[in-house]
Amino acid sequence: MPAYEPWAYSLHIPHDTRAVTVCRRTVRLILTLHGLIRLADVAELLAAELVSNAVRHTKGPAALRLHRRDGVLRIGAWDASPVPPPYGLEVASDAEAGRGLALVRACADDWGWHPLGQGGDTGKYVWCDLAVA
Repeated sequence: MPAYEPWAYSLHIPHDTRAVTVCRRTVRLILTLHGLIRLADVAELLAAELVSNAVRHTKGPAALRLHRRDGVLRIGAWDASPVPPPYGLEVASDAEAGRGLALVRACADDWGWHPLGQGGDTGKYVWCDLAVA
């Protein structure tokens, strides 16, 4: 039995680039309240990249989800687009855009995505994991 209770938070956000800042601050607050401040900097970065992609590259609403379970913090972003995120893109170090998923790959312990299309949900869920322990 774990010494902590699993938890999950969801934040539904409008199609607005200002939502990225709201998400970053919300992530820091949640992690602080749960005693995980040591993960806050990297978790904020990862959440901002996922939410930024959801807002900038799709139309319609999006959502951020934080979930702690079994020693893992999962950060995920839902958006209404079924188009998969680009895998294996090489981005020049001086490029002004396109580095978001490269940062996610570099900073997270694992990441991935899956399409949604059941129960009325559509779009995709892009996630990344950070080890808590």
